[in-house]
Amino acid sequence: MTKTSGTKISPLFDFVLIKPLTAETRTPSGIVLPDSAKEKPQVGEVMAIGPGAHNPDGKLIPMVVKKGDKVMYKKWGGNEVKVNMEEWLLVEQKDVMAIVE
Repeated sequence: MTKTSGTKISPLFDFVLIKPLTAETRTPSGIVLPDSAKEKPQVGEVMAIGPGAHNPDGKLIPMVVKKGDKVMYKKWGGNEVKVNMEEWLLVEQKDVMAIVE
């Protein structure tokens, strides 16, 4: 569960709330990138998770990620949500591709 300006966000089912990491503002050679040239980051920190989804037989499918994990997620997956004036993502666990260590 994450608090946002007095509102609590608790993902349901197999949803994961992710805070994207800040995009790089410079290239490796030192060139400053304008906002229009920056790609959205595809790596972020898991801020909250749902309890998991049920398969057709009613068995709970456990969550693989946990709060605090650094994850890589699909570029076009999820829904943007505002949390404390920041854009975060609410994605299904299947849209998380890897845990970054």
